[in-house]
Amino acid sequence: MIKKNVVLTGMPATGKSTVGVILAKRLGLAFTDSDVYIQTREGRRLSEIIRDEGLETFKKIEEKHLCEMEARATVIATGGSVIYGRRAMDHLGKKGIIVYLNTPLSTLMARLSDLEARGVVIQPGMSVESLYHERHPLYMERAHIVIPTEGLSPSMVADAVHEALIKTLGETWR
Repeated sequence: MIKKNVVLTGMPATGKSTVGVILAKRLGLAFTDSDVYIQTREGRRLSEIIRDEGLETFKKIEEKHLCEMEARATVIATGGSVIYGRRAMDHLGKKGIIVYLNTPLSTLMARLSDLEARGVVIQPGMSVESLYHERHPLYMERAHIVIPTEGLSPSMVADAVHEALIKTLGETWR
């Protein structure tokens, strides 16, 4: 039985949740979307938390809930802002393999439309491009595995993650 988690990180609109569901089915693991987890624990949508509490407080709320998460043998699709929470990333990294789904900026810009409704943690007036340049090095620094997603379908990304897990951890991932 696989005991480690697979933690998918990356920018909003990289397909972490979609890939996560496919990967969980293939590996026979549970699946958790950390944004849904936080919304359920808070009893409100991410956009409402950000609107009511502000960005800095939201990041603290996100980190608190993720540090309390006790997942095992689970694919976890994280919110893009998880990378700002050092304690949350330490917690997730101790219990799992952190995989960065590296999606090109041009693809993200085409996919991202209503950032506020989506609950994206972004400073007022900041562009998607600036957000990408701020977060990309943080994702790269924390990742155990980096998967370039350009030109790949969600199923192909899940295949690439699975293959990388086998290379990293051996046959226990089959």
